[in-house]
Amino acid sequence: MTSNRPQRLETYAEFFPYYLQEHAKPATRALHYIGTGLSFGFLAAAIATGNGWWLAGMPLAGYFFAWVAHFGIEKNRPATFTYPLWSLVSDYRMFFLWAGGRLGRHLRAAGVTD
Repeated sequence: MTSNRPQRLETYAEFFPYYLQEHAKPATRALHYIGTGLSFGFLAAAIATGNGWWLAGMPLAGYFFAWVAHFGIEKNRPATFTYPLWSLVSDYRMFFLWAGGRLGRHLRAAGVTD
């Protein structure tokens, strides 16, 4: 497994480019989008049905697809093990940047080519 991680990232501004570098392959990002999208589906189901058990699907969907991507495609260690909160925020940030068509410039700024 490979990693672009420096010793210790101190700020989120330093972390996000590293996060994007760890998601360099389009297939890795695609699996993240599926997991993140499914997490919204589970949230919607919980709200619509009033059944909180649907919320258990949120982390299951998110982590399953992310870990398949990191271990199977990207061949790196998920950043969530070292930076759990920043990774969670970044998963959703990457999803919304992608959905809004604004992810490309962030990838390029991080040195990742689409």
